[in-house]
Amino acid sequence: MDLTDFGAGAQYIAGRQRPGNGEPFQVVNPADGSVVEQVALATTADVDTAVAAARAALPGWAAATPGARSEALTRLAAVLTRAGDDLARVETAQTGKPVRLATEFDVPGTVDNAAFFAGAARNLEGKAAGEYSGDHTSYVRREPVGVVGSISPWNYPLQMAAWKVLPAIAAGNTIVLKPAELTPLTSLMFAKACTEAGIPDGVVNVVTGAGRTAGEHLVAHPDVAMVSFTGSTAVGRRVAELAVAGVKRTHLELGGKAPFVVFDDADLDAAVHGAVAASLINGGQDCTAATRAYVQRPLYDAFVAGVAELYAAVRVGDPLDPRTDLGPLVSYTHRDRVAGFVERARAYATVVTGGRIPAKGHDGTDLTRGAYYPPTLIADAAQDSEVVQGEVFGPVLVVLPFDTDDEGLRLANDTPYGLAASAWTTNVHRSLRATREIAAGCVWVNDHIPIISEMPHGGYKASGYGKDMSQYSLDEYTQVKHVMFDTTAVARKDWHRTVFGDR
Repeated sequence: MDLTDFGAGAQYIAGRQRPGNGEPFQVVNPADGSVVEQVALATTADVDTAVAAARAALPGWAAATPGARSEALTRLAAVLTRAGDDLARVETAQTGKPVRLATEFDVPGTVDNAAFFAGAARNLEGKAAGEYSGDHTSYVRREPVGVVGSISPWNYPLQMAAWKVLPAIAAGNTIVLKPAELTPLTSLMFAKACTEAGIPDGVVNVVTGAGRTAGEHLVAHPDVAMVSFTGSTAVGRRVAELAVAGVKRTHLELGGKAPFVVFDDADLDAAVHGAVAASLINGGQDCTAATRAYVQRPLYDAFVAGVAELYAAVRVGDPLDPRTDLGPLVSYTHRDRVAGFVERARAYATVVTGGRIPAKGHDGTDLTRGAYYPPTLIADAAQDSEVVQGEVFGPVLVVLPFDTDDEGLRLANDTPYGLAASAWTTNVHRSLRATREIAAGCVWVNDHIPIISEMPHGGYKASGYGKDMSQYSLDEYTQVKHVMFDTTAVARKDWHRTVFGDR
């Protein structure tokens, strides 16, 4: 099977690639505006077909042994490994992310996720069977929820497809995934890889369509038992509204505005390098990216100078060039949105470096046809300003000073979001306090960004609820059933007398 052949269409239903019945749509390479693929979007009828396929496949897949599902996911990891170069190339073409990042982060992370959930499929956790009432034996069954409707974002199309699909099918569910229409191609490749790995037709389905039509119809579909969404908080609220009307289980991984807290005893060089990497990964189009650096005043000036110096050396250019550090943003519309945040910030803050759309790349190549934006450092912004509070989702870092530890931690928590954060200190007591008091689903100490399949990813507050990756994610795609057996063989039980008759 050629995973890179998209000629049959951008829908993958019941093990077959097919066109949608909706409007044509162009997948555009943001590096130069060229068309990568033209696809026909899904209609509500296409969503119905995909859900029907998932529902038909559910009984057989749910009845498969954990060992059989594990073996299928192990084969999937091998298929993805063999397709690694193609996956990286297509991911770069549709998103603009540097091929170095796709090759060294996106693809191996996806393969590792598949390998992890191959093992997790055989580890259904629950309370040990026992006679908790004295007269009965109780045990817990973990069973699939049913058909899962998932919506994934455009920033990590391959990895987000994996994060949605893998725990769902490892637990015995079937799934209909709607990727962002901007970047559907590696999600389709992932679904085709599932078929090549021997996962039965209909277990993994992909519908490529617009959110307001295909997405909302999927979420509200009566045969969808669980909804998983990754994207903005605003859209997440709409997803929750639709899901709650059908009393569906929901899993929402939403926006972020991660604080990067540098205490005055931190290793300054480590913090500077960490801030540059953590703010620029994936062009800053990462909900866990460092966006707000709070630096204790003794280190503040040196931190600003150090980040500005490294930002100036970042190589912006062709994402297919392995030397490129920063490629274009995902689209011209999004590039202009990021630029708008910076332009408005000039009225109340200082743009230390960056902030101008580049014309030339690091090697002199013309960038004017692409959706490029440079690393941008902003200082002197107020805590309540738009650029500090709003999710910019681009290569923009805002730096603010603080004086006391209390103030630094208070500022770190002072946004509606709570997805990720980091604390930089060589003092164990400070680090323990920061990890305890920062309200975020992940808090790193002396690093920012690394993720691992064994640990959960998910937020607090307006960043949503539910976990991706890890055993916690697998558990969320199961429903827990209590089974209870009488052990006495007594027909007339003493507790019956609490309801009728005399003892």
